[in-house]
Amino acid sequence: DPKLLTVLKNTMVFLVFSGIIGQQCLGFLLASLMRGKNRLVRKFVGFTVVAGWITPEVIAAFMFSSFFADAGSLNKITGIFGISPVSWLFTFPMACVVIANIWKGSAYSMMMFQASLDNISDDIVEAAKIDGANGFQILLRITLPMIKSTMATTFVIVTLSTLGAFGLVFAMTGGGPAIMTTTLSIFMYQKAFIAYQIGYGMAIALFILAIGILLSLVYIRLIRANDGN
Repeated sequence: DPKLLTVLKNTMVFLVFSGIIGQQCLGFLLASLMRGKNRLVRKFVGFTVVAGWITPEVIAAFMFSSFFADAGSLNKITGIFGISPVSWLFTFPMACVVIANIWKGSAYSMMMFQASLDNISDDIVEAAKIDGANGFQILLRITLPMIKSTMATTFVIVTLSTLGAFGLVFAMTGGGPAIMTTTLSIFMYQKAFIAYQIGYGMAIALFILAIGILLSLVYIRLIRANDGN
């Protein structure tokens, strides 16, 4: 099927930018910014971010479809600066669903990283500062190595959940325009439940499972290699 390579590319783009990079980086950034803040700030930010996570996918899809619509909020904002309206969901559909999925799923990464960062003793960080380490060196040499196990767990879970993401993308674009946002999970649905090609749909499902297992094994091997095992 000539469509399969395009669908696979869409899946990898969606997985890398919305899951592996987007949710992980934003979650870690939010967790880092909240470290050391007072309880009120932590509760407010935590509630705000988690609200996105618990929002049903259909509602989140409706919100972002409205935001990126031709007469939506984004074009209203850009119009203030004299920028002509853009049909975001037709011109940049993959970017739209990536942004929506980052907003929807970053809360889990944030909570995981926040729990790990809270377990890092301030004495260790202060000792590193006294020894002359800057912020980047502390992040690279102290923070990341100490939360390595949490990073591995989070990467695996976020990767698997993003790889199987369906409702948000399907409700926003239906996999279109054409097949520009058709991922493997949507392609499986189309083949199995619309075209009634059950065998083909099952083959795609097993392909998704194989990719998930492969990526999980890669993460585990990388963590073990860094631990020296």
